[in-house]
Amino acid sequence: MKKYEPAKIRDKWQKIWEETGAHKAKEAKNRPKFYCLDMFPYPSGAGLHVGHWRGYVLSDVIARYQKLHGKSILHPMGYDAFGLPAENAAIKSNRHPKEFTLKAIERFREQLKQIGAMYDWSREINSSEPQYYKWTQWIFLQLYNAGLAYRKKAPVNWCGSCQTGLANEQVVGGECERCQTKVTKKELTQWFFKITKYAEKLLNNLTKLDWPERTKILQTNWIGKSEGALLKFKVDQTDLEIEVFTTRIDTLFGSTFMVLAPENKVVQAITHPKYIDEVQNYIEKTKNESDVYREKEHRKKTGVFTGAYAINPINSKKIPIWISDYVLMGYGTGAVMCVPGHDKRDFDFAKKFNLEITQVISPNGKKDENILPYLDNGVLINSGKYNGLKSAVAKNTMIKDLNSVNSAEFQTNFRLRDWLISRQRYWGAPIPIVYCDMCGEVPVDEKDLPVLLPENIEFKPKGDSPLKQSKEFVNTKCPKCGTKAMRETDTMDTFVDSSWYFLRFTDPQNLHELSSSKNINTWMPVDLYIGGIEHATMHLLYARFISMALHDLKILGFDKDGEPFKKLFNIGLIYLHGAKMSKSKGNVINPDELVEKYSSDALRGYEMFVGPNDQDSEWQVSGIVGIYRFLEKVWQYSLSTEFKNSTSRENLSIINFTIKKVTQDIENFRINTAIASLMSAFNHLDNKISKKDYGLIIQILSPIFPHIAEEIWQELGNHKSVFESYWPVSDKSKVILDNINLAVQVNGKLKDIILVTNNIDEESAKNAALTEKVKSAINNKNIYNIIYIPGKIINFVLK
Repeated sequence: MKKYEPAKIRDKWQKIWEETGAHKAKEAKNRPKFYCLDMFPYPSGAGLHVGHWRGYVLSDVIARYQKLHGKSILHPMGYDAFGLPAENAAIKSNRHPKEFTLKAIERFREQLKQIGAMYDWSREINSSEPQYYKWTQWIFLQLYNAGLAYRKKAPVNWCGSCQTGLANEQVVGGECERCQTKVTKKELTQWFFKITKYAEKLLNNLTKLDWPERTKILQTNWIGKSEGALLKFKVDQTDLEIEVFTTRIDTLFGSTFMVLAPENKVVQAITHPKYIDEVQNYIEKTKNESDVYREKEHRKKTGVFTGAYAINPINSKKIPIWISDYVLMGYGTGAVMCVPGHDKRDFDFAKKFNLEITQVISPNGKKDENILPYLDNGVLINSGKYNGLKSAVAKNTMIKDLNSVNSAEFQTNFRLRDWLISRQRYWGAPIPIVYCDMCGEVPVDEKDLPVLLPENIEFKPKGDSPLKQSKEFVNTKCPKCGTKAMRETDTMDTFVDSSWYFLRFTDPQNLHELSSSKNINTWMPVDLYIGGIEHATMHLLYARFISMALHDLKILGFDKDGEPFKKLFNIGLIYLHGAKMSKSKGNVINPDELVEKYSSDALRGYEMFVGPNDQDSEWQVSGIVGIYRFLEKVWQYSLSTEFKNSTSRENLSIINFTIKKVTQDIENFRINTAIASLMSAFNHLDNKISKKDYGLIIQILSPIFPHIAEEIWQELGNHKSVFESYWPVSDKSKVILDNINLAVQVNGKLKDIILVTNNIDEESAKNAALTEKVKSAINNKNIYNIIYIPGKIINFVLK
């Protein structure tokens, strides 16, 4: 019998796949398409670890499964190569970002090929190559010409370490998401994309998407739609008015003070001379705080009285006007009518500064100050003629009443802010704009794209764009009048590069278009998109916006809503010793060593077996051993069995039951239980089996373990690849109904799946469940309890 030599098998089949072009995407008019995509990685110097492998293996399992169902597959790979990670790493290693990036890509490509995934390498893209970022710049021009890209001076989130501006989505807990430096504010003239124009559509379309609910909730909250009223408060003893947006006009009688954002322009106009120094000092202090930091729920409240008063439009009562950093200029109007009886932040502020607190909403129409702040809807009290009305009724009535005297109108607000795309860094796509003394701001002609990133330049960040140092880059001619002009020196946020890459994969060699309409319409939208939930409010939101905008500009037409990703699957993280795998934490496991020792197939299998794919899982260093032994068992069975002309009734039942179970599990992304079912089948199959029927098991094993499956399929006498065959269908008539799979757990974790009769008693189930795997997991420890749920699980609880 031939020895199982997984490295030789892997090399043999990867060579065959490459030479035959087995994984090249081929359009077939008579076959449905399946576009399977991983969120493409940024090529760090550290390379891949086993946590990265998890998503890549899952996408390959699904792509191969879909190919076995007769579909034309597009499964590409590329690199998100521009941006801060690559630039920072290059600076640290004292290399040019281009040199560093190309070297890192080589390493990534080498590691990705170890997986044995059916990537179409002829479509590989690199977002830092001119032939790619030419089209990033082209998209910028389309948005600019449509009024969706604009430049303005604005306070931006500033990372002092990265020396660049950041979008709100790139600030986590008041810190830079890349380097964890505290983010401050800086006034800069920046470029923005008008994503807010699509806020309503981005929100409404979520209900149509086959996405995880958690991701949809994160996007819903980030977009933050609020329906309410825009109120006008007159400033006492002036002709000024302050507009305030509120969703709770029913609490207006309880508004006992007003708070303005420190940067609100009206502050300077209304502040009493007595308070001017204190107000000015507070404004200066706030300039260094990021919006994300200011929005933190549990921060101590600070503020300063302006000496001015506003007139509450509902009862003409004078209320003091304060400034505080918990009110943001970027949301609503930069002014808040404060109702301390019914808002937690306002309540805390009022308590600290001894301001009036009035209850105007009650759950039962009775006053009870012990429940304040009372945040729910209820019945109005202390509210004049509106007393006794329920909140919902009062809201409409009060808006209409105030609207009749020009003091209120219905309004919808969104938390979403326009996308800041300017970066004061080197390693990014240059923004294709020039500035001319005669013509002003002028877009570069499309025929002059790409605007090339100069290579011979000092790229280390100094708080201003490094491109300013290159006279050769900066000095140019105006596209309109031909006189001297200067180029824009900021580069684009790397999220612009990744907001459209899925389109380029459909036609990556096209020199004349972003992609041909034919190719886009053939492959788009992406049928399955796999990646981490950490991209919910950045990449996924941006990509949806760009796709919608290009759709509205008639550049895309594949979907009436312009949605790029049909189904999204969020892959769980891999943890080691209770912590997320990270080079900085020193808990990274290099897949190269595991591939060398146990094979690509074994690592693929353990990546899927470690736990449910959508959940975070703890890596067990010894776990891969069990998968490797299983593959040895499959190999030995395949080559040692003397196949018969027919298959026993029992084996046919096992085969057809396993086909059904594995099919269901792969369809539902439960690859761990699919593997357990395959293990169970091999535990129970005997040698009363035909070569043809055994081939069915190899077919359903192949998406997870492609190399060994190809080799065994060939050993069974087949001349074509197993992936040129068709996925078998379970024959229900051949399944003996009294056979079921019973999951065996130890302390709630799946350790084995066994095949038992449907009516097995508890004692027999306990005995059958004590397989070698389960005994090894119990490891001679005392069994405290055994939980048995007939037909489903048996769980050994250890002391």
